[in-house]
Amino acid sequence: MIDVHCHFDIAKNPERYILNNEKKRIITIGMTNLPSHFQMGISHIRQFKYIRLALGLHPLRAVDHTKEYFLFKQFIDESSYIGEVGLDFSKEGFSTKEIQIESFEFVLDCIKTKNKILSVHSRCAEKETLEMLTDKGIENAIFHWYSGSLNVLRDIVNSGYYFSINSAMIQSENGRKIIAEIPKELILTETDFPYIEKGKISDVHIYLSNLWNISTEEVDQIIDSNFKKNLRRIK
Repeated sequence: MIDVHCHFDIAKNPERYILNNEKKRIITIGMTNLPSHFQMGISHIRQFKYIRLALGLHPLRAVDHTKEYFLFKQFIDESSYIGEVGLDFSKEGFSTKEIQIESFEFVLDCIKTKNKILSVHSRCAEKETLEMLTDKGIENAIFHWYSGSLNVLRDIVNSGYYFSINSAMIQSENGRKIIAEIPKELILTETDFPYIEKGKISDVHIYLSNLWNISTEEVDQIIDSNFKKNLRRIK
């Protein structure tokens, strides 16, 4: 199984979580909220075969971003994965809207000539996030836990970007509508652990199996193929 978006660095017991996923051979991409968090974790992750750490500037930590720009640049070549990055114009993040835009532009300028895979946060800023990605010529992005309109979703699909879906999405009517609109070849899976504490990728596989009327083994093959296509883009 493949988890392209979780936050094991803020789990109650990160080591146990990582060791368990490594033992189960679950490909796990851990997000970070700030480059300083990446700096603390990367030396511990290099020993694992199935675990990777992403370099992030989370939009809800925007007030801390500018003082960490130098660390982002310092570690940008230490990982193929960038995340969690993006925009959040919800009530929770709206007060830092302008900082977020400046920060996301900084991230995109840093990676636009490099082969990276982005895990993108876009809550209440889906259109703006898409426009910034395309304006900068970014080819490899995964929209994490997409919750926007179907019209913008179709624009994202037309741009060739991926979506990572989780167990919380299959529990809501809006989430199910969104999943039904995403082509099979653009779907990846995530847990967003520990924000979704008991989310299971297997539950998502079962849901997709029923939605697509295929076996869970076939779902697993599709997700695996989609992930490998992402990897080929950055080699």
